[in-house]
Amino acid sequence: MKDPRDVIKRPVITERTAEYMSDLKYAFEVELRANKTEIKQAIEAIFKVKVTNVNTMRVPQKPKRYGKYSGYTSEWKKAIVTLSKDSKPLEFFESVE
Repeated sequence: MKDPRDVIKRPVITERTAEYMSDLKYAFEVELRANKTEIKQAIEAIFKVKVTNVNTMRVPQKPKRYGKYSGYTSEWKKAIVTLSKDSKPLEFFESVE
């Protein structure tokens, strides 16, 4: 099994994901090749909670310009993880709400 910290890269904190936190849903940037099972196991191992559902999406690359230079941002994968009702909220996100 992969190291859980290699699967989960960082949390995604936006206004929309802050609204999800009241429903025990949290968003993370994950490894591009990680599947839902690996993401679920990584979240359960890192935060010691019970995960009920994992939704994933690939965020496509976007064109960007910096002066006369043009290029693309990197493609990345986002996972929205739903915790079970009896799980405690993640204390990592407590100060965001």
